[in-house]
Amino acid sequence: MDAFGRKRRRLMSEINVVPYIDVMLVLLIIFMITAPLLTQGVKVDLPQAAAKAVDTQDRETLVVTIDRDGRYYLDDRRVTPEELKRRVQGILRARPRTPVMIRGDRNAEYGHVVKAMTLLQAAGALSVGLITETPAPTDRGA
Repeated sequence: MDAFGRKRRRLMSEINVVPYIDVMLVLLIIFMITAPLLTQGVKVDLPQAAAKAVDTQDRETLVVTIDRDGRYYLDDRRVTPEELKRRVQGILRARPRTPVMIRGDRNAEYGHVVKAMTLLQAAGALSVGLITETPAPTDRGA
């Protein structure tokens, strides 16, 4: 009892975690729904070629995509040819050794791919690689 004749209550030192679990589950659902939307890219049908992989694991790579209609994308964002040159120039000025790769749709006109390579070299790319798809293994035993 205190000086006024009332009973003293003990302080409760526990945290009620149920609201935190509810918030966590809501956030989990939001991330599960939005994550697939964030990983969407440009749909291209890559040509198949048996080529060795380029070692670019230790560096960030610039990827220029050309779709079947000849539109250019820099890291999955649509750009005009002038924007492509300007942006790549800025990136290569800051990081001159950045590898540059082209993902060209197999149905894109050859001229669009060559134009992209010319733009990238004019922007300062030391070398430009082409991304291909590894061909499916064939069954030779049948």
